[in-house]
Amino acid sequence: QVQLVESGGGLVQAGGSLKLSCAASGRTFSSYNMGWLRQAPGKEREFVAAISWRGGKTYYVDSVKGRFTISRDNAKNTMYLQMNSLKPEDTAVYYCAADPTPYTIVLRTTVPAYDYWGQGTQVTVSS
Repeated sequence: QVQLVESGGGLVQAGGSLKLSCAASGRTFSSYNMGWLRQAPGKEREFVAAISWRGGKTYYVDSVKGRFTISRDNAKNTMYLQMNSLKPEDTAVYYCAADPTPYTIVLRTTVPAYDYWGQGTQVTVSS
């Protein structure tokens, strides 16, 4: 079992920045790829970004490339999502999630591929 707790969400104006954190406990955080996903009001949950277990490989959905940066600190069992140049369409509940398999080479880029989820943190971008 793994427990994931997101924090750092809030209300920001368009063009602003936020940094989300995901604190993990319960299993060896450093062995698993991790991801950020989001769900906007009235829409399905979607993949945002993923990072490999060592942190050397990342992947982003096209809509956030160049604006968001995913990172992790395995010594602190924490993953981050730095979000810059935020747009109103980034408004959503953001979730961190864990790959079900350790030491996976391929980054998961679909929602069903992840198993453990946090409770989510709300990000609201005003225009």
